[in-house]
Amino acid sequence: MKLYSKGSLVRVSFEFRQESDDSLHDPTAVFFTWKVNDGTATLLTYLIDAALVKDATGQYHVDIDASAAGIYKTRAYATGTGQSAEERHFEATSNFL
Repeated sequence: MKLYSKGSLVRVSFEFRQESDDSLHDPTAVFFTWKVNDGTATLLTYLIDAALVKDATGQYHVDIDASAAGIYKTRAYATGTGQSAEERHFEATSNFL
C-alpha cells in the first residue's frame, strides 16, 4: 500500500486494455469511485465529471485530495464494450517521522 502525507493531492492513473491483444482502448462508459475510512463513496463518470480525465486512448486519471487521514479505496471500472474493473488503495497519514 502506498503511503502519502495527509493533505497530499494523489493521482490515481488507470488503463483499459483489449483482452485479445493487450492494446489500449476506450470502453463504452468509464467510471471511478473512491471512499475514505469506509465513508460515503464518491462516484465520477467520464464526460460528466471533469475530475475524471482522459489522458490518451484507454488512459485516464483522477486526482484525489487526501485531506483526511485514513485508507482510501478506489475503483476504476468500465461497462459495455471493454467491461473491466481495477481496485487500489492508499493511505494518507498525519504521522510525522
